[in-house]
Amino acid sequence: MTRIAPFLAACAAITAVPLSAQRTAAPPTAADPKVAALRDKALTDDTAYQIVEGLTTEVGPRMTGTEAAPRARAWSVARLKAMGFKNVRIEPYQLPVWSRGTESADLVAPYAQKLHVVGLGNSGATPAGGLTLPIAYFATYNDLALAADGSLKGKIAFVSNAMQPTQDGSSYGSQGTARFVGPNVAAKKGAAAIVIRSIGTDHGRGPHAGNTNFEAGVTPIPAAALSVADAEQVERLVKLGKPVTLKLVLDDRQVGMRESGNVVAEVPGTDPKAGIVLVGGHLDSWDLGTGAIDDGAGVAITAAAAKIVMDAPGTMRRTIRVVWFGDEESGGFGGAAYAKAHAGERHATAAESDFGADSVWRFESSLPDAAKPIVDRLAVALTPLGIIRGADMPHGGTDVGPIIATGVAGIDLNQSGQRYFDWHHTPEDTLDRIDPAQLKQNVAAWTAMLATVADAPEEIGPIAPKK
Repeated sequence: MTRIAPFLAACAAITAVPLSAQRTAAPPTAADPKVAALRDKALTDDTAYQIVEGLTTEVGPRMTGTEAAPRARAWSVARLKAMGFKNVRIEPYQLPVWSRGTESADLVAPYAQKLHVVGLGNSGATPAGGLTLPIAYFATYNDLALAADGSLKGKIAFVSNAMQPTQDGSSYGSQGTARFVGPNVAAKKGAAAIVIRSIGTDHGRGPHAGNTNFEAGVTPIPAAALSVADAEQVERLVKLGKPVTLKLVLDDRQVGMRESGNVVAEVPGTDPKAGIVLVGGHLDSWDLGTGAIDDGAGVAITAAAAKIVMDAPGTMRRTIRVVWFGDEESGGFGGAAYAKAHAGERHATAAESDFGADSVWRFESSLPDAAKPIVDRLAVALTPLGIIRGADMPHGGTDVGPIIATGVAGIDLNQSGQRYFDWHHTPEDTLDRIDPAQLKQNVAAWTAMLATVADAPEEIGPIAPKK
């Protein structure tokens, strides 16, 4: 896929958003000189690329429950200490672990072919010899949801809804339902197993991994994602009007409780009562690629920005806390553990980077009205990077969502999602997917945000907790 010029693309993206969002931008006043200097310095800084290069090369994929997970935490502690961060430590917690085994899918009829498949997290296992059964085809998740109870007995459900690229990534929410809850629905309707078209915007033969969830009392059935190209192939066979039979082998299972941990580092501030500025991403990844865009880039971006602020003359009023959450992919246990462990601390803001490495085009915040001048100054500081001020409340994300739910103000720096789901959770999530120039634009945006928020004289009080 052709690389896009980072800053021109970010600026061009402004025309793709509603005019109502553009009209909310702050008046064009000069940015704080210190913030502007740090922002511009970030545009020439290679620290983020060095972090994600080291993580993906020296550790590689970091799936929860594998031997690579503790190695990744040890690597992270050493790297953050070497960068000069203070109070670097691992905060351990326990979590349930699902393990991947042998996986395969083969068309048996009407024409024998091998397919590319990956088991979904929390999938059940097939019998030792696999399952060979006819498929029940559903064009969309809604078609599956409308199927009669018991109608899928003795069949493998196949859901083939297609995801389209969007700048804001919203199609992941609308089409991802097939993966998030589709297997649970298929199990309740009697299916022996389910395969879905991968939740991705590519047309390749690399399947997209990801988690699914079963309700309490519902026995997990074998659940897998076909590569988009293979799902399209099966759909064409269905449309020939001949019965389609599939053999599915999934040796996947739950293996019990294991230890994980969040890696925490700090840039101490001068006023402990002013609250903590929490930033970070998740350290774990799926096992098919090397976790470069998801989420090696996120941990690298936030740590690189914090280091630029840390290395600047003087000190910030608020402590910047960088957290590399140990588990996001298998259920968000890292964010939940952090919120529980730090419930007694005052947080001013929380933000995470977990949407790849392409340019930031918009920011949103839920800072209280008393802190509105901070948001206005941030808008001015981000404008030269082609970043507009959005009108919506921030989503936060899986990692910081639990702490935001307690009443902490959130800040989103929204990256372009046009390419992200081509590679999300696939074997193609590798270092070469990162555009160094766009990565630097991310660091510049996060640097401007940290320098603005961490040293703001205004108080940032709690907001009403989410219900």
